[in-house]
Amino acid sequence: MSTSNRTDHELLQQWVAPNSRVLDLGCGDGTLLQQLMQSKQIQGYGIEIDRELIIAALDNGINVIEQNLDKGLSDFSDNSFDTVVMTQALQAMSRPDLVLDEMLRVGKECIITFPNFGNWRARLHLAIGGRMPVTKQLDWQWYNTPNIHFCTVNDFEALCQQKGIRVLNRTTVSAQFPDRSLKEILPNLFAQTAIYHLSK
Repeated sequence: MSTSNRTDHELLQQWVAPNSRVLDLGCGDGTLLQQLMQSKQIQGYGIEIDRELIIAALDNGINVIEQNLDKGLSDFSDNSFDTVVMTQALQAMSRPDLVLDEMLRVGKECIITFPNFGNWRARLHLAIGGRMPVTKQLDWQWYNTPNIHFCTVNDFEALCQQKGIRVLNRTTVSAQFPDRSLKEILPNLFAQTAIYHLSK
């Protein structure tokens, strides 16, 4: 796990209530749920599609279900969780907008993190090099990336506004200078990762 992802996990934990029910979509090896169980005593469940990661999550004591998120969350009833979390996976969904709807159907609140493709470094790379950026955070070539729907902070906030979704909290992550100093002032330009806490 990258330093950026660890920072994402640390920051989003402040928005998870103690002793709550949490569903982690694309839970990987269950690291985040493990952290929340230890720090917040949550009741956690994960959804993952990668068999090796499912085995790792089970080995870590996580209740995990094998499921393709692009097919929705029909196995879960409305408001069956306090918080639904998705870290660094929204951009890999076929229909991120529908996944967002489902998250806020089964959860009273949701927390989403995603890479901000509007960051000035990505823009500069594309403008000068004329090729899709490859960075530590987005370390795939355009032809083999699992990320199929890149968005910016502004794109995501426009989608929330369109759907009438409330932004309860927003914070951003940037590792380099000057991004670190300017990310809260101009998040669409300087944030490398965006973290949103949402409700209906």
